[in-house]
Amino acid sequence: MITLYGIKNCDTVKKARKWLEKNGVDYQFHDFREDGMDNVPLKAWLNKFGWQEVLNRRSTSWRALSEARKNTMDNASALTLAIETPTLIKRPVTSSGGTTHFGFKEQEFAALTGQAN
Repeated sequence: MITLYGIKNCDTVKKARKWLEKNGVDYQFHDFREDGMDNVPLKAWLNKFGWQEVLNRRSTSWRALSEARKNTMDNASALTLAIETPTLIKRPVTSSGGTTHFGFKEQEFAALTGQAN
């Protein structure tokens, strides 16, 4: 089973959900805001991929951070910050069978779901 993490009104999450539904892929959706951050494996993502991969450094939430905070970012501070401000996490996050992807790319989704040609 695929778990898709994100925020329901995010355009990229909408595209990913639409793609999954169009391709008949069963998935569970976890909304960071509505479902909370308690059951999100954020610490594991940070440990495995590092904050540079987990946080969206092109987001308005990132741009709103002070330069001092950006320049001293590490996994521990990213964990605290992402829990406080989930819009900092790259979306969507897709998890299935021990594989995790950040963002939406049709080719990655096709490979993840066995839809690749």
